[in-house]
Amino acid sequence: QVQLVESGGGLVQAGDSLRLSCATSGRTSSRLAMGWFRQAPGKERRFISTISWSGGTTYYADSVKGRFTISRDNAKNTVYLRMNSLKPDDTAVYYCAAGGMATPRDDDYAFWGQGTQVTVSS
Repeated sequence: QVQLVESGGGLVQAGDSLRLSCATSGRTSSRLAMGWFRQAPGKERRFISTISWSGGTTYYADSVKGRFTISRDNAKNTVYLRMNSLKPDDTAVYYCAAGGMATPRDDDYAFWGQGTQVTVSS
């Protein structure tokens, strides 16, 4: 089992930046890819970004490309999502997830965190 705990969410204004963190524990020796997803009120959960175990492969949703950056520190068992130029449309609960491959499909991730709220005011 792998436990994931997100942190770093909050209330910010449009144009601000935030950095989300996702700390992993449990089966941390496994070489897991990590992903970030978000779910806005009344909408389905959507892919944001993913990163391979080595960090050499990353993917982003078009909606965040150029504004968000995913990274990881395997020594700290932590993955990050740096979010710049935030917009009100970025308001959502953000979830991190762990799986075998860096893909945009949420079905490919076996472990999920509880989520952290990000609210962007206009």
